[in-house]
Amino acid sequence: MPETMLLLTIAAVVIVLAFDYTNGFHDAANIIATVIASRAMRPLEAVLVVGVFEFLGPLLGGTAVANTIGGFVELEGMSAAHGMSVVLCALGGAIAWNLLTWLKGIPSSSSHALVGGLIGAVTIAAGADHVVWGFRQLAHGELTGVTKVLLGLMLSPLAGFLAGYLLQRLAALLTRAARPSLNRSLRRTQYLTAAGLAFSHGTNDAQKSMGLLTLALLLGGHLERFVVPGWVMIACATAMTLGTLTGGWRIVRTLGFAIYRVRPLHALDSQLASAATVLGASLAGAPVSTTHVVATSIMGVGAAEHPRAVRWGKAGEIATTWIITIPAAASLAATGQFLVQSLVR
Repeated sequence: MPETMLLLTIAAVVIVLAFDYTNGFHDAANIIATVIASRAMRPLEAVLVVGVFEFLGPLLGGTAVANTIGGFVELEGMSAAHGMSVVLCALGGAIAWNLLTWLKGIPSSSSHALVGGLIGAVTIAAGADHVVWGFRQLAHGELTGVTKVLLGLMLSPLAGFLAGYLLQRLAALLTRAARPSLNRSLRRTQYLTAAGLAFSHGTNDAQKSMGLLTLALLLGGHLERFVVPGWVMIACATAMTLGTLTGGWRIVRTLGFAIYRVRPLHALDSQLASAATVLGASLAGAPVSTTHVVATSIMGVGAAEHPRAVRWGKAGEIATTWIITIPAAASLAATGQFLVQSLVR
């Protein structure tokens, strides 16, 4: 049994880092999309700048989001091996959905996929009552569990849209008499805003993997309580950074060119709006989707300047993917959990 748990723990570490890697090349594409579309940086340059700050984000941004993810499900009463299989199947469902949407060039949410994977795997393994839904606590004014996660995931796109809209209106007012040469300065400023967005993305997204990896170590008997070890932070930061350096060019084309024709000012406003929204959520311990925030901030920028120029049809396709991501990832994870349990019996 100890040897089995050691092997399951090693498998969990590998699969968590694989998810983090897919999260890196899938979601980091959202960050570099506007930078490349506005010609502020060359693709390789953008990936390197973003990669550095993606690495720093989870190391310096605390563990509030990791703690939220770690308390998302209740695995008490399960054997350690059974609990570990839940973590593995949840991650497998999330990874499968990430790869499928990446191949289609659709900017879906890795956060939604992870939430769906956990719900699906836990429901099959132990029943829906082992998911911390948080509905009762909400009646008493407390945000926790699925309620806290879903509230952050639903409100953050609205916040991204509103922030992008307001920033673009203000920027347009301030620069209405500016010369075209201002674009040069706007492109240079994007080094700072892209770095800030990458940092906020790393702070929020890598923590989700940190939370699951810490949970796996707890189940495997390698930790006495849920505290994120330093090496877990470094490992998750490294995996996400490597994924970022790989790049997700299909998604870059969708966000950078298919929603709205992004110019330097639009890109700057979108990056500022997205960074502020994601970083604020990270400090509050709310796991949000950087994909959603970046996409809706671009829509907000476009709506502020020329609503008819926004390709709302493409925006509708993306929104449809957002809606189906949680049930799709849950179905994939649930199928995996059902197969595992059938084989073990």
